[in-house]
Amino acid sequence: MGEPDLFGTPPGGTAEAGAEGASDPQATPANAPLAARMRPRTPEEFRGQDHLLGPGRAIRAMLDSGQPSSMILWGPPGSGKTTLAHVIAHETEATFVPFSAVTEGIGRVREIIKEAGARLRATGRRTILFCDEIHRFNKAQQDAFLPHVEAGTVILIGATTENPSFEIVRPLLSRAPVYVLNPLSKEDVRAILDEALASEDRGLADQRLRLEEEALAFIAEAADGDARRALGVLEAAAGLVGRGGHIDLGAAREALQHRFATYDKGGEEHYNLISALHKAVRGSDPDGALYWLARMIDGGEDPLFLARRMVRMASEDIGLADPAALSVAMAARDAYHFLGSPEGELALAEAAIYLATAPKSNRTYTAWSAALARARETPGEPVPLHIRNAPTSLMKDLGYGAGYRYDPNEPDGVAAQNYLPERLVGERFYRPGRFGHEKVVAERLRWWAERRREAAEHREKAEGDEDGEPGPAPSTRRST
Repeated sequence: MGEPDLFGTPPGGTAEAGAEGASDPQATPANAPLAARMRPRTPEEFRGQDHLLGPGRAIRAMLDSGQPSSMILWGPPGSGKTTLAHVIAHETEATFVPFSAVTEGIGRVREIIKEAGARLRATGRRTILFCDEIHRFNKAQQDAFLPHVEAGTVILIGATTENPSFEIVRPLLSRAPVYVLNPLSKEDVRAILDEALASEDRGLADQRLRLEEEALAFIAEAADGDARRALGVLEAAAGLVGRGGHIDLGAAREALQHRFATYDKGGEEHYNLISALHKAVRGSDPDGALYWLARMIDGGEDPLFLARRMVRMASEDIGLADPAALSVAMAARDAYHFLGSPEGELALAEAAIYLATAPKSNRTYTAWSAALARARETPGEPVPLHIRNAPTSLMKDLGYGAGYRYDPNEPDGVAAQNYLPERLVGERFYRPGRFGHEKVVAERLRWWAERRREAAEHREKAEGDEDGEPGPAPSTRRST
């Protein structure tokens, strides 16, 4: 055997050897947490993410070619982002250098890049710079990676739990494609737990534990797709019962302590869940609406935010199909404001059920959007003279209010006159739907339109008679 080179790589060394500060994915201390000891070392040991590691899939093809490239791994905690980066480094014989954007700064990045450049020139060996929590870097710090990724000095693998669309700068996204890791299925988590119980060298086999099927199923379910959490609960349960102990459902529950909601009030999950709530209401599914409302409240969302959103739903998705929906939503907001949690949450639940089961119409929303668009397109259209107010004699002399007909004094209470600027006469913004109260509104509008036509015909006939023979006697109705 020869002497190691200045980077710590012995001649003919393996992929896990690397520079000072680099991590060896194969060498895990015996006293490390179970999740660290059970970290997969090869693609065959990796559980889940078949859409990335299955035959012919993107990352599997990269491993088969031995040519790693920069990427962003986006997924929830415990889905295997760090592990996958380790596997890529091992399979492609690259030096793996971990870095955390939470605890280290851009100065350390410069050191890693300098070392990577020297290593590449001296040995031809590539460096994978694994940046955990890359979204913690600001835009300027992320930009610092660009020239070195472009030049191939380092292969950047960034890991994030946040949506890269919002958190990663576009130039970096163009050089490092995003691969999405999904939460592990219950079956995958179950397989990981079984492996940990059976492994002699890295797992818990030497403790000779007895694990009830019900307890195993509970841990796999409660992990919510997070392998690290599942292994942590299993290890805690093993500590509770001791060597040769019996892990039943009670021990599993005690080890879990509390199952926290998967929710981030300031992150993507906030938008995902409020979108789910809104769409469940729009889709007339009270069960879905209640579930997503409960998830958000249990996750710590501000209930008044939810109340405000339901007020919006009442106008946007229900409108005049059920005019009471807006009153119910406003009342729920006031009730919560008055009672607080947990009592006031019931008012929000009541509103969610009411909105979900109400007839739906977006005609108010579309009418307002259309009217707003036309108002912006025609900001200079004058108000027709006949519907202008005339509080002064000068304004009367200028024709303000001339020809205006007071609707209540007209036959059937409908005057034959227009209320839009001359350029827009005949346009319709609001077209009522066929459901709920809007059926009544539609009939009412049709009736008014017919009365206006009749009034216009009567008016034209009267004006024609004035030009020729006398017409019928004027109405005896009093005008005001």
